[in-house]
Order: sequence, then structure tokens, then C-alpha cells
Amino acid sequence: MKRIKTMVLWIVGIGIGLIVLLVALVWATTFHPAAVQAEPVTCSAPVPMLQPGQQLKILTYNVQYMAGKGYVFYYDILDGSGPDERPSAQSISQTMAGVAQIIRDEDPDLVLLQEVDDGAKRTDYEDQAARLQSLLGSRYPCSTSTFYWKAAWVPHPRIRGAVGMKLVTLSKYRITSATRHQLALIPADPLTQQFNLKRAILEARLPTAGGNDVMVLNTHLEAFAQGSDTMERQVARTRDLLQRLTDQGDAWIIGGDFNLLPPGTSYHRLSDDQKRYYQPETELVHLYDHFQAVPALADVEGADYHQWYTHFPNNPTVSAPNKTIDYFFLSPKMQVLKAYVRQHDTQSLSDHLPVVVEFTVPDREEPAE
Repeated sequence: MKRIKTMVLWIVGIGIGLIVLLVALVWATTFHPAAVQAEPVTCSAPVPMLQPGQQLKILTYNVQYMAGKGYVFYYDILDGSGPDERPSAQSISQTMAGVAQIIRDEDPDLVLLQEVDDGAKRTDYEDQAARLQSLLGSRYPCSTSTFYWKAAWVPHPRIRGAVGMKLVTLSKYRITSATRHQLALIPADPLTQQFNLKRAILEARLPTAGGNDVMVLNTHLEAFAQGSDTMERQVARTRDLLQRLTDQGDAWIIGGDFNLLPPGTSYHRLSDDQKRYYQPETELVHLYDHFQAVPALADVEGADYHQWYTHFPNNPTVSAPNKTIDYFFLSPKMQVLKAYVRQHDTQSLSDHLPVVVEFTVPDREEPAE
């Protein structure tokens, strides 16, 4: 009996040891950002500062890891049944060249990119931001980025390998610092949570000569939060951050893929299949109610609402862009001069279309006497 008891304890001890080893391995190979953390800034050459009162142009673009539009990925269908798992190397090269050409044509002062891969198996472990920068030459000497999906190996049957995806901000003007703000996570068990996306806001600080700094924020909110309050919590975190910047007197602009419909009738224009991704009353109303928006409510509710569509789903049932889910929001200090979605020649490059806004940097504020 004593031998049996010893053997049982030995087996239990080995089991516990294996569990501890597995937990340690998962933790060591996944991504654990702080709630707020500094991110590195790279400036490859002397870079000018913003000037008070100058006009600034920003482009935001979810580039879908340069995959192009020739695929229906497994996650593009709500039940996970899409046939494709990765783009070909040729598709990546063609899309990368197309994205670089759009950026050169628009010639924005800053570029906010979402879904840029770095170290991912599906895109051959390449640093896509570095390759894009090489195609753009010396146009954007300053940059910053942050991961929001990173793991050495994900056991999902449609992945089974490394993942790495970033927010990337490129700038013609000096960036003095960058900060990552963690957003709420999708509810999951502790093990699954380690492999999930950890979405964030990337804040870049741009100094203005003789004036206040301008905060440029880049984000990509959750896409797979159906059945939870994740979107509500992510919007609340975003609103609180933007309100804090406003209360501090900072000038700011945030752009990106918010994965939410605008207020109004947009939800009712969707097919029943597409409605399953969204709430009838959008969580984004909490940003529209507080801040300037591009597109404005009048744009998405007006006769030309389709000109503001930014999403063309990789879904066989959808044959054209069908909704707006990419936006800019701006502080009261910013004066919008022009805004548009570049639709006519971008529909083969990504499931998103680039949005452009031009605005005026606030003039220097004189100190109160």
C-alpha cells in the first residue's frame, strides 16, 4: 500500500510540475503589456517641428497585413468557416506596392496604419513596416509602433504558428515620445486570454514650435466582441482618454479602425447577415456626442452617405463597400478643412479604405496674465 501511495504522489507531482511548466511556457511566449507604457520612437534624420497655424494632413488605413482582396479568411465569416488562412507572397508584394503608391499620391504629413504584421507566420515573419518604409524612401523619417497581437506560437487550428501585428504611425514631423494605452480585453478563460489580441491606443506626441504639443493617436478596436460588453468598455476608455487630453488643454486627433457603425440609420442599411456584427444602437455614439467626428453625422446620414463607406468585407455575399467603421475624432482646438474616403482606386488593396483629413494646427496660446 505504501508503494502505491508513493507512486500516486509521484504521478501527481509530475502532473503538477507539467502544468506549472506549461503555464510558464505560455506566459514566456505571449504578450503582457502594461496598462500604460512608453513605446520607442525612431527618427532617422533631423526632423522639423510643427508650426502653430499650419495645415496638416493625416491618412488612416487598415492595410489588412497587406493581404489584398483576393481571399476570404477563416475569420471573415462569423462562424469561422472562411477557406483561406494566409495570403501568398505575391499578393503581399503587390498590395505593399499599392499601399505605398496611395501614400505617395496622397502625401500626408502623418500616416496611421492598423494591422501591420511583424514576425507573423502568415506573412513569412516579415517586418512589414520596415518594408513599407523602404518603398516610401525618406518621406517619413519619424515613426513609432506598438504590438497588439504577439505570441511565439498560437495553437488555434487555423494559425498554428507565430503571430505579430502592430499599430504603426509614420510622421514627417518630430515625435518626441509615444505611449501605449491598453484597451479592454474580450472575456475569456486565463489560458485563452494569453493568445488573444490585446488592442490598444498608440499616442504620439508632436511638439509645436513655440506652442503646445499635438497628440496624434492611432487605434484599432475589437472586431470579435459579439455577446460581450467589450466594445462599450473600449469606447469608454477611449472617451476618457480623449476627455482627459481635452481637459488638460491639449490639441489631439485620433484615427483608426473603430469596428463600429456611426449613429443613425447605418445599421438598418445592412443585410441581416451583416447586422449580426453590430448593435442597433452603436456604442460609438459616446464619441460622436462628445467630439468632432470625420465623417460627421451629417455626412453619414446625408444623400451621399455611400461616399463615406470605409469597409468592403471579405465575404462572398458582399460585392462593394457597405459601411463606415473607420474614423477620425478631433479636439475642439482643431479646425477641419477637408476630409474624404479614397474609394476609387483602393478597393483591391484591403478590406478597408483609407480616410484622409486636413486640419489646422492650433495657434500658439498666450499665457494668461
